[in-house]
Amino acid sequence: MNEDSPTQTSRGQYVKTIGAVGAASSIGLAGCSGNSATATGTLATQVTDQPGDIADFESCVVTIEGIWLKPSEEGESEATTVTDGDGIDEQDEEDVDESDAREHHEFDEAQEADLVELQNGNTDLVDERDVAAQDYEFLQLDVSDVEGVLTDGGEAEVDTPGSAPLQFKHRFEVREDQRTTFTGDFTPVERGQTNRYLLQPVASGTEVSYEDIETTTATTTATTATTTSEP
Repeated sequence: MNEDSPTQTSRGQYVKTIGAVGAASSIGLAGCSGNSATATGTLATQVTDQPGDIADFESCVVTIEGIWLKPSEEGESEATTVTDGDGIDEQDEEDVDESDAREHHEFDEAQEADLVELQNGNTDLVDERDVAAQDYEFLQLDVSDVEGVLTDGGEAEVDTPGSAPLQFKHRFEVREDQRTTFTGDFTPVERGQTNRYLLQPVASGTEVSYEDIETTTATTTATTATTTSEP
């Protein structure tokens, strides 16, 4: 998990050790395993929060240790995301891909983001690094801990489904010598037990943008329940 703007007011307040976009920092270019292709692009990972049940919380601090990426294979079809009326991708443990085909990229330092502060378009940058320039099937967040405090002062139990990585079923591309910004939108969703919540991806709010590093001209495409962003 800068300069002030309407969509970045919480950046730097709730995410630790964030460098300027495009600069080498302690969270970038480290802990990478897997594909070693010579052509690379920059992948910036951001997080944000759609409403869901976040109104129940005084604070909901998520600790993220790294990301998982799965390179696309030739002929592999795009994932279809089934969402509820709020655009939430209802996942359980069986829905999360934990295969060996993934690449793990560990952060130099764990990043924290308070989802309560990431509403109304606010985002936090949690990582930026060079990765192989190619198509990817999905991005997963390696969430190690969530501390939730409810508005009534009580503590909430907040987990990912089956304690598996939080998976954004959105196919995207990392382009050579460009910056790809992947914004993962997720929210706590209350379950049957009192004060028990699961973090769930919000497919309709997950967004990928592509930016030329030299000209800083960006084009943005967003996912919906039925479509996937085009290059």
